[in-house]
Amino acid sequence: MGYDVTRFQGTVDKDLLCPICNGVLERPVQAPRCEHAFCEDCISHWFSQQQTCPVDCSEVTAAHLRPAPRIMRNMLSKLQIACDNAVFGCSAVVRLDNLQAHLRDCEYNPKRPVACEQGCGLEMTQDELPHHHCVMHLSSMVQQQQSRIDELEKTSAKHRRQLMEHRSDLQLLKAFVNALRSDNPNLQVLEETVMHDQILEWVTSLQPAQVTHWGGMISTPDAALQADIRSALEESGCPSFIIHKLIENAHERSWPLGLATLETRQMNRRYYENYMAKRIPDKQAVVVMTCENQHMGDDMVKEPGLIMIFAHGVEELEI
Repeated sequence: MGYDVTRFQGTVDKDLLCPICNGVLERPVQAPRCEHAFCEDCISHWFSQQQTCPVDCSEVTAAHLRPAPRIMRNMLSKLQIACDNAVFGCSAVVRLDNLQAHLRDCEYNPKRPVACEQGCGLEMTQDELPHHHCVMHLSSMVQQQQSRIDELEKTSAKHRRQLMEHRSDLQLLKAFVNALRSDNPNLQVLEETVMHDQILEWVTSLQPAQVTHWGGMISTPDAALQADIRSALEESGCPSFIIHKLIENAHERSWPLGLATLETRQMNRRYYENYMAKRIPDKQAVVVMTCENQHMGDDMVKEPGLIMIFAHGVEELEI
């Protein structure tokens, strides 16, 4: 919506008027073909109903609009306009391009932030000041703050109770499992068998891999790289009970003696080709599981397996 013409000093050129609202153009835009100019808000509202020029009915859409020519913007900026707060007593007349700066500091602006001088020092808009009472306002703030504290205490107490209940349930569950194991020695053997079968089923589902550049092995993967590999393991169907251990074993601090130092890795590089490695899908990384690499010896493998991450040089083997 444009500016009210009656606010301006002197006569305003009709080319500076919006043909939709008949006010002085505010944030003007122009249709490029017919060159008619409109207030941005006015033409946006017009387009919600029809996609034509309001003046000559030629086809035009929001995508066609362009900023008004500089000469038009310059003419608008030089117009002298009365302050928005004239009704509140401001007599200032300023250039249109200085209006917003004036309004921010206008002492007659009812929305100008002011501080209470009656004692509390609270900041509020000028039109709120006559209705302000320090004690009542501060008392209201105290009540609001107390209500927030009460809610937080209730929430905190509720969460504490839930956490204690979860911890209690966890302790009972652990105790129950331990009791079952004590009463039935065969249970642990059964668990280990089931876990082994799950691991083997997952490993079998992976593609055999060949490492062509052992020197590209990353011995200390950062957190982002480890998170990426963890995500790939989860997506590949890796049993959840070994993921954390595998990620732990992807760092050189957890590697077996045959991989422990740069010197030993250089010495043992020729043995690495004997690893039975499986590729982690879509990653420059392989998994070397102990169940498939008993032939490598304890100094070259670690339970349940190793993740080896490479900068490059991992290929899938053709089966």
